[in-house]
Amino acid sequence: MVNNADELKAVVRQKYGEIAQTENPAGVPVDCGCGPTSCCTPSTAGAEAINMAEAYSGLNGYVAEADLGLGCGLPTQFALIKPGDVVVDLGSGAGNDCFVARAETGETGRVIGLDFTESMVQRARRNADARGYTNVEFVQGDIEDMPLPDDLADVVVSNCVMNLVPDKKRAFAQTYRVLKTGGHFSISDIVLEGELPPRLKQDAELYAGCVSGAIQLRDYLAAVKEAGFRNIQLQKKRQIVLPEEVLAAYRDELPAAGEGEAVPGIFSVTVYAEK
Repeated sequence: MVNNADELKAVVRQKYGEIAQTENPAGVPVDCGCGPTSCCTPSTAGAEAINMAEAYSGLNGYVAEADLGLGCGLPTQFALIKPGDVVVDLGSGAGNDCFVARAETGETGRVIGLDFTESMVQRARRNADARGYTNVEFVQGDIEDMPLPDDLADVVVSNCVMNLVPDKKRAFAQTYRVLKTGGHFSISDIVLEGELPPRLKQDAELYAGCVSGAIQLRDYLAAVKEAGFRNIQLQKKRQIVLPEEVLAAYRDELPAAGEGEAVPGIFSVTVYAEK
């Protein structure tokens, strides 16, 4: 059980440090214990992994070796990146979204990946160096206190990372700070919608955020607005389907069909907002 922000960050650093050390031949997503596209540890014994990731293989700039299968959306597909833009990727992992962003911003642009885990940063740098990319760089740091200057980025992207951050309000305030006036972000993340039964919520959060980080969609959007962003849009929303064997354990606690109440659930969303 994760009890505070420091413990949460320690779990994230350890888990993703281990993932960074895992071999990933030909871009096959790593197996972190409960399946190839999830890095959670479900409390329900024998539960199947939930497939949260979406396929990048059709996007320009895709580097299979940098795809660890840890995302839950395709934020770069919605980010409106233009040639020459400066793009910051929050929680850049092995560099997957950075390399796709580089294909959009071109040789005249610049892409900066920020990641909490030093070993992941090192892996991303190796991937960039192997391809001779000189306008992509990777920085180790905390999203709650980014080691990046004010007014740096035209575009910020992030893929299934904010749900791992304990203080989301501070993270969005930092995102606002590093964006140029007129800049925008496109962020994919996992959120909850509807009040889940407490026991299911615990399992669902472990699935969705690996370390119990997902919050209600309304609270997520409120944090974006509180940071000062405007023109907030939901670019995509996709329900994450829990395995039937997980749902079966909590069937009596879920609202029955026909009661006029939507069955609560877990969603992948891609949110856009402007500074």
